[in-house]
Amino acid sequence: MATSQQVKLLGFPGSPFVARAELALNLKGVKYEYIQESLTNKSDLLLKSNPVHKKVPVLLHNNKPVCESLVIVEYVDETWTGHPILPSDPYHRALSHFWSRFIEDKVLPAVFKAAWNPNKQEREKGAEEAREALEILDKELKVNGKFFHGDSVGFLDIAALIIFYWVPIIQEASEFNVYSGDKYPNIGKWGQEVLNDPDVKGVLPPRDVLLSFFKALFQSIVDSK
Repeated sequence: MATSQQVKLLGFPGSPFVARAELALNLKGVKYEYIQESLTNKSDLLLKSNPVHKKVPVLLHNNKPVCESLVIVEYVDETWTGHPILPSDPYHRALSHFWSRFIEDKVLPAVFKAAWNPNKQEREKGAEEAREALEILDKELKVNGKFFHGDSVGFLDIAALIIFYWVPIIQEASEFNVYSGDKYPNIGKWGQEVLNDPDVKGVLPPRDVLLSFFKALFQSIVDSK
């Protein structure tokens, strides 16, 4: 457990990956300083703290940087007591890690290809890949309780938050059809429970702001062709 601590979070408003880190810190009741970064003029602190990817989020704990959103979530869980984020059972922990990697490696790259690739054929290919990945997730997923492992928000719920909240907004902005709660009922039911949680609501940016941002981003991609 951390007794003496200086905690800072480098982030950018509206980022689903920063929201993961914020949610983990909030669940643990950790007080932290939020430092807003610019996407076009990255600070020296960010570049020094994350020289590999040069991206947010970055957690600074007593000036020691921790990078990548899910790594940060796990670090927060292991460093502070209180609300458990990862399951204590080894098998359930393994499931959380496995499906979080599936989301990171299969679902999100396909969604981003479908949304942001300037090539229409590649976008259609990405949409099909995303549907296939979501079908696997919906079929194989076994949610034990309101959330993935019981009655409180945990690791995989945090990892999947981008599917529940951000993906529907991105697909509306970029006019592609990948996800709906009706088509994937297990994901849809699970997502509603997560989005209704008070702690989760506290880190969600306004929908209209995100929609405007993503519409502008999509239009810039179209105009650049």
